[in-house]
Amino acid sequence: MLLEINPLVLPDIGLVFWNTVAFLVLLIVLGKFAWKPILKAINDRESGIEEALLKADKMKSEITAMQNENEALLAKAREERATLIKEAKEASEKMVAEAKDKAKSEYDRILADAQVAINQQKNAALAEVKNQVGNLVVEVAEKVLRKELSNKADQESYIKQLADGVKLN
Repeated sequence: MLLEINPLVLPDIGLVFWNTVAFLVLLIVLGKFAWKPILKAINDRESGIEEALLKADKMKSEITAMQNENEALLAKAREERATLIKEAKEASEKMVAEAKDKAKSEYDRILADAQVAINQQKNAALAEVKNQVGNLVVEVAEKVLRKELSNKADQESYIKQLADGVKLN
């Protein structure tokens, strides 16, 4: 049995010819008017993408350079900060040392002034005591001379009585 082909499935030769002619005309029209703009658009897009990639690479290298520059600036700023802190610490230590020296010299001066004042007061007190003793001696001598006693025992008892009556300040 031979396979029998249904005539409805087989196309007519005229239909095949006109379909082929229409396809070739469509291919020529598309080649003339559509393929060139489509290919041009594809090429333009491709070149735009390449330019964008080149710009991205360039920006990436610029960003890397900026980051390196920023790191260098940060390192320099850290060094300057450390230097400033060190200088400030040295200045404060110097100020503290100067203040200590000034306080010590002021303390020594006040102590010396106090010693001088103490010595002056001591000398004044000694002079006062000497004056009082001198006055007492003169008074006692005056009283002894005023009273003439004949006997020595009476004189000694009178001197003891006067000595007991004298108040020392």
